Amino acid sequence: MAAAEQEAEAACLQSFELYESESIFYIFGTNTGKTHWRLLKIDRSEPSDLDVDECSTVYTQNEYRFLLKSLDEDHRSTGGVKFVTKFYGIIGFIKFAGPFYMLIITDQRKIGEIFDHPVYQVTKTSMVELANSKTRSRFVISKDENRYKKILNTLDLRKDFFFSYSYHIMRSLQKNLSDPQGGWNVYESTFVWNEFLTRGLRNSLGSTLWTVALVYGFFKQDKFSTSGKDIMFTLIARRSRHFAGTRYLKRGVNEKGRVANDVETEQIVYGAGTRPTEVSSVVQNRGSIPLFWSQETSKMNIKPDIILHQKDENYEGTKLHFENLRGRYGNPIIILNLIKKRERRESILRREFDRAIRIINTNLPEENHLRFLHWDLHENSKGKPTNVLDVLLKVAFRALRLTEFFYCQLPPTGSGTAPHWPSLLSGLDPFLCEENSNSDNTDCMDIVGDISQELSGSSDSSCNGTGEDKPENSELPPLKPPKLQKGVLRTNCIDCLDRTNVAQYAYGLAALGHQLYMLGSVESPELCLDAPLAHHLMHFYERMGDTLAVQYSGSAAHNKIFSAKRGHLKLFIRSQEFFRTLQRHYSNTCIDANKQAAINLFLGYFQPQQGKPALWELESSSMDHIRVLSDENRCTMKRVKSDGSILHESNTSISGSGCCHGKDNNLLNASLSDVKNGSQVSILESDSVHENEISLTCGSEVSKLRCTPTVSQMHLVPGIEIEYCNDSGDSNFLDLEWLSGNSSDERSISTVDVNHSTENVISGTTSETMENQIADIHAQNLPEHFVQWVNHGDTFWY
Repeated sequence: MAAAEQEAEAACLQSFELYESESIFYIFGTNTGKTHWRLLKIDRSEPSDLDVDECSTVYTQNEYRFLLKSLDEDHRSTGGVKFVTKFYGIIGFIKFAGPFYMLIITDQRKIGEIFDHPVYQVTKTSMVELANSKTRSRFVISKDENRYKKILNTLDLRKDFFFSYSYHIMRSLQKNLSDPQGGWNVYESTFVWNEFLTRGLRNSLGSTLWTVALVYGFFKQDKFSTSGKDIMFTLIARRSRHFAGTRYLKRGVNEKGRVANDVETEQIVYGAGTRPTEVSSVVQNRGSIPLFWSQETSKMNIKPDIILHQKDENYEGTKLHFENLRGRYGNPIIILNLIKKRERRESILRREFDRAIRIINTNLPEENHLRFLHWDLHENSKGKPTNVLDVLLKVAFRALRLTEFFYCQLPPTGSGTAPHWPSLLSGLDPFLCEENSNSDNTDCMDIVGDISQELSGSSDSSCNGTGEDKPENSELPPLKPPKLQKGVLRTNCIDCLDRTNVAQYAYGLAALGHQLYMLGSVESPELCLDAPLAHHLMHFYERMGDTLAVQYSGSAAHNKIFSAKRGHLKLFIRSQEFFRTLQRHYSNTCIDANKQAAINLFLGYFQPQQGKPALWELESSSMDHIRVLSDENRCTMKRVKSDGSILHESNTSISGSGCCHGKDNNLLNASLSDVKNGSQVSILESDSVHENEISLTCGSEVSKLRCTPTVSQMHLVPGIEIEYCNDSGDSNFLDLEWLSGNSSDERSISTVDVNHSTENVISGTTSETMENQIADIHAQNLPEHFVQWVNHGDTFWY
């Protein structure tokens, strides 16, 4: 093993042993083979402060045993050093009113792997108090302390939290391969939920060796065969830590452009052999409608009104949200809005969202225009619900044509001269220019376009190549040019759960056909809805939809369309939908408040402070999640460095009040957007102008926290008149007659969009080979460390 590989393996700590003395906690960490050991010391004499020290020496196993005996001798006068527990990573440190506590993973379960890099689910955790018998007496362990611990335990880390020691699971495959980073940067990701809890340790040590980065969402992997080839399929959903929370306590957008229920979904496909040589992934996004809106819960009202809050006529929060998406994914941003057109509560958001998109587009260059489709899934699912899948599949093919997907081919192991991507591995990431940057991304995205053309060896940005492109005078197998995803499909309904999941399945199916086609596993890039692979994929997306729905709303998803596709009886479907509606209503009214409080503590959005109101003393409604008090009435405290925000509340608002005028008794559609109730708890989203502070009301202002608009306080937001929504829907990137089936089918799209005349179609047909393409591919060399990472599971970013 090369020296660099040995160093990388030694740096990756995967197993830990905790020992305690009266004054110090000792943590020994080791790699997989237990050939390298490191030591971390935590001082227990001042448990109100986090005092940690890392020993710079790397020990062998024999040296570790000798050191342990020496430490036991040193502490013999106070009882020696005692073994506490074995564990698998530090989640972080948290403090309430008393001492610090260390959260650790005491059990884990392997749930999959990516290129031989194992992925684990957290199955058991423990909270270790840093205070000892002497220092504990300094603190009055009050009822508040125990109550905070109980609240934190409401967030069950044993469900849907996963991590990897050697693969950056919080980042997409395209980003990992094109911009390989490690250490500190990955914890700043939108999708690392314990960023706040680990910050103190990372700041003290300047290292991430001792912590694991937790992702919250969904992970499922399985192997299937097609055309005699084994394929490894992985579906990952990553939930954003920004503006995070439960269904009714987090709605819409905040002033930083972060939306509720923001989830990135990635679909990865590669050969299941011992040495995969090709890999593909595609990413899509779901998130709450990026407007300032909320819903007040009521145990007696299963369909609460939608309240749209006036902020400004320029839709700055909405604009920032789409700028953030463009920074994360590039252009184009395609919006698929599935909310109802005629139902009074939802139509308010539909009309305002459409107005916001059109106004934003008027100030953008044509190449950056938001592409959108407003399509009432509920209306179009009447009669035969499965018909909507045919329409959504059409939309998916058109969207996939615009965004494309990621694909790369690797050379055989041991080849003397490996092809290489100089642009992709130069440090510039075409998928994400700068996640936390507020600057204009135009120049960056222009560079990205140039890179895509350079990689394809032509001016055609689709990067479609032929299987016959062979480097001259080379003994290597023919190489296909890599493909880059540039842009994203963003889907939403009201909750971004049920209807959204159906649409994401359709997009996943369209993408899977093209991914398998690029891998040479199918003869056509189109998979029909009745294909065995389509049914297998539906199971994946149904499981993901249920998991995300439980996390956000408290019940599994409403899967009427999936159930109908399987041929289930209507009585069975309606019964299932009815009980899920009741379960969701109960969760929203009785459970979500405590769950939201736990999320606030875990993410650092609320930090207990002596002399300030406790979390449960702050009255709350959904309005409190989008407001901040005036400067003269605020106190400050340390906070998580996040992009969340407590919004400024306007004096006026727009209301969707009034009873629902929809006469449909269909239980699926009733539950898709209407079953929303929950008692409230205050959330103090961290985002003051000071980087290390959040705003918190002083005790005298506690009674002012709750503010629920009455009908008399609500009125329509003034705005310009914009032509809006015909009967079939509204779109600026596809033909609605074709979508409704009144024109020829364009799945294997051969026409060129007027705004993207230089883009080829993703249809499986080979593009023309440009004169310089063969020469470009032949000239590229893939770094050996990258090939080793894929083939052997080494941590290539060290």
